[in-house]
Amino acid sequence: MTIDSRATPAAFDDDQDNNPSPNPSFASVLGARMNRRTLLKGTFGLAAGSFFGTSLAGCGDDSYTPAAAPAPQLKLDFTAVAKSLADTVVVPSGYTASVLFRLGDPIAAGVADYANDGSEPGASFASRAGDHHDAIHYFGMGSNGAWSPAASDRGLLVMNHEAITPLFLHAKGPTIAGGARTVNDEVVKELNAHGVSIVEVTKAGSTVAYSRASTYNRRITTNTEMILSGPLAQAPAMITKFSPDGSRTRGTVNNCAHGYTPWGTYLTCEENWAGYFRRVTAADNPRRTARELTSMSRYGIAGNGRELWATAVATDPADTTFARWNAEKLGTSSDGSDDFRNVANTYGWVVEIDPFAPASAPKKRTAMGRFAHEGAWPGPVVPGRPLVFYSGDDSRNEYIYKFVSTANWDPADAGKGLAAGDKYLDSGRLYVAKFNADGTGAWLELRFGANGITGANAAYPFTDQADVALNSRLAADAAGATRMDRPEWGAVNPKNGEVYMTLTNNSATQRTLASTDAPNPRFYNDLTTAGTAQRGNPNGHIIRWAEDGGNAAATSFKWDIFLFGARSTADPANVNVSGLTASNDFSSPDGLWFGGSGILWIQTDDGAYADVTNCMLLAAVPGSVGDGTRKSIVNIDGAATKTVDTYVGAPLGDAKLRRFLVGPKDCEITGIVETPDRKAIFVNIQHPGEGTSAANFAAGNYLSNWPAGGAARPRSATIVITRNDGGEIGGSLS
Repeated sequence: MTIDSRATPAAFDDDQDNNPSPNPSFASVLGARMNRRTLLKGTFGLAAGSFFGTSLAGCGDDSYTPAAAPAPQLKLDFTAVAKSLADTVVVPSGYTASVLFRLGDPIAAGVADYANDGSEPGASFASRAGDHHDAIHYFGMGSNGAWSPAASDRGLLVMNHEAITPLFLHAKGPTIAGGARTVNDEVVKELNAHGVSIVEVTKAGSTVAYSRASTYNRRITTNTEMILSGPLAQAPAMITKFSPDGSRTRGTVNNCAHGYTPWGTYLTCEENWAGYFRRVTAADNPRRTARELTSMSRYGIAGNGRELWATAVATDPADTTFARWNAEKLGTSSDGSDDFRNVANTYGWVVEIDPFAPASAPKKRTAMGRFAHEGAWPGPVVPGRPLVFYSGDDSRNEYIYKFVSTANWDPADAGKGLAAGDKYLDSGRLYVAKFNADGTGAWLELRFGANGITGANAAYPFTDQADVALNSRLAADAAGATRMDRPEWGAVNPKNGEVYMTLTNNSATQRTLASTDAPNPRFYNDLTTAGTAQRGNPNGHIIRWAEDGGNAAATSFKWDIFLFGARSTADPANVNVSGLTASNDFSSPDGLWFGGSGILWIQTDDGAYADVTNCMLLAAVPGSVGDGTRKSIVNIDGAATKTVDTYVGAPLGDAKLRRFLVGPKDCEITGIVETPDRKAIFVNIQHPGEGTSAANFAAGNYLSNWPAGGAARPRSATIVITRNDGGEIGGSLS
């Protein structure tokens, strides 16, 4: 997630709340109090083992017995780094961070080095690294060029490019006149700078490099042709001038978090995609049906388009490269085959990419639902059981989802690429989470005819299951899901199958005192060092849950809050509830990832703590759901107060939570993965210096000059971190 504070054409607010549903914050049920013994009645244990291919054994009884400490025990083995406002990457003593792959770097032979002055033509970015590096995954490669999950010395890095900083892409920033883009090549460059990069990397000792000329290297952009797969394939809602039968679309955009599959493919997720489309409501609303207006309003499809792409005019009238970003009803057809009124329906999906098949067309998996997809993280993979993928909807007051495949996992499908995706991702059950005040939860199925999702629904009359997939947010509203403090990245503990998800933050207008509840329990004023008020839940928290019976496909779970973001100096009773210290305090958790050793890596995308430190990466030793206690938090808003009971994980202290990295100025730390031998870890540094004003840009004064230093324009980049002694990264089992 990127909080978009740029001075760009058509400012678009990713933080906006498009959820008008009255779904409970559970204030009405907070009077139901349960003691800790009751909450954890039936708490389950899970057999330890590898994440893929290990059966999970559930157990439970009528009393609470704390889970036994794992043996051997995970121990962090680095000294915490201090908070920093320097324009550099800071890592612990004994580690080295090297820049690997930057905005504009070539990925094909014959492509010139990036000048970093905006001079490159737009078409060249089809063979260059895109901007705003985000989620990243490593796919080991064997000597035969096929997927080899255990390979560490050769592999494919696949990464998202979430967005762009237009000032730094162009020689003098974007050219705009009369509210329109007037230099087409600038728009071509921006279209190509979004999407996904695939590059081959090799590791020799502590030296990691990417190959410029690998035949596996590939850019997938907003122009790449893609197949619509699942219940919306060839549906009337997907018909456009580009694809009159509704079977295909072009491109993917705002790719933030990701997922991966046990058959070796990459899942890129379209996050805050809606704001890229132009739809001027004053002109378009009268042309639309009431159902269309409800749907578009729920997804925020309105405005001029955040980069104004639809305003560019192609030289060839038959070229719809720019026109397809206009989602208004402009044609006279009854089905949308003569315009792009339905184009926004082809976005908001999980997109599957086979990195080992460079000529293959990516597939948008519509059975997994449509929303601001923040990832699709796999649950434990067990032969003979369904596959499970978890997702957050990255907007304030949105929901947490999971997809359960119809087909049961067959290990023989490993390595079968998109054909396996057809089997497991095109048919399944989509659920949304309801977090109860007593520490339990339920997965509510989003199925036509169930949970209020019917043709008689007053807010939106559904027609069939394809309509449910297309309008997952409206279906979740009808089912009564819990509105959360901006759900973002998730991660599944490979040791016990428990799921963690960041709730990055919320504002005072969208998380009011009255709407605080057990899973979103804080309302407070986080004062900056200058005394600026930041009210609501500006520092965020991390929630976790354990599926009942140790079964990822279960429809009920237990939950608690793993960590609360806060300043170490904040009120320990009601704000710094997790007891953070100067070595580990943080704000706005965003990225999450479990390393092979069991470390939970936590990344931040933060503006609330920017007066004290740049964004960071922390390492945590996870416990288990139910290892802490019930906690009453007293929230204060002026003269009003509200006490909320919640459930808090065991304090970690400095021994189990430490700051591992601090990034350069004005960046987000996002995307992390390691080689299977755990001796190299890849981290993305996104949009350093993004907040540079147009005036300072014109004067050559950028908020950051990383990674080149000097007077250079800043560039998003992938770094690789190794230990100087060649050991494993971050921690060890002892």
